[in-house]
Amino acid sequence: MSKYLLPSLPYAYGALEPNFDTETMTIHHKRHHQAYIDNLNKAISGTDAETKDLEDVLRHISQYSPAVRNNGGGHYNHSLFWNILSPNAAQTKPSGALEEAIIKTFGSIEDLKEQVKQAALAQFGSGWAWLTVKYNGTLAVSSTPNQDNPLMDTNLTTQGYPILGVDVWEHAYYLKYQNKRANYLDAFWDMVDWEAVERNYTQALAKL
Repeated sequence: MSKYLLPSLPYAYGALEPNFDTETMTIHHKRHHQAYIDNLNKAISGTDAETKDLEDVLRHISQYSPAVRNNGGGHYNHSLFWNILSPNAAQTKPSGALEEAIIKTFGSIEDLKEQVKQAALAQFGSGWAWLTVKYNGTLAVSSTPNQDNPLMDTNLTTQGYPILGVDVWEHAYYLKYQNKRANYLDAFWDMVDWEAVERNYTQALAKL
């Protein structure tokens, strides 16, 4: 039996319309994410990564093959991405300790959004932009190429636990937004479930 399986989305493929279209969500989840999982299962076969938690593997990714790095990152990143999106996102907002940390670090929620957007726009080619809890407990915004993420020990800028990520591979937005990455990023914020991000924040702090 394969170690990793495609997780179900917590909403229907069309639930994020009109911001994220049904066709993109279907292809993104059923084809792209599934491919990362299939290739990850092949890449870890016969290695110690079969017995380890994916997060632990990613934190020591320099010890593993490029196939584990690319596909393990692809699976982890997309799993996080799906779970911070919601058709009911408009009913949520940052609160509590997360809101306090955002304001302390970035000045305001809007300033955080702008920093993430700029990190995503500045990412040349494919990659991700992140909000991360660094290992010292502070928040930081960064971007990574391809399917890398802040967990990886190959990341030389901002290491830590990602709590929010936005996919800026073209397959995430091109059917609807074509080359207008900025428009896609603006739509992304309308879909962010801040309650999910806050859960990620709490869990990240507990691991420090």
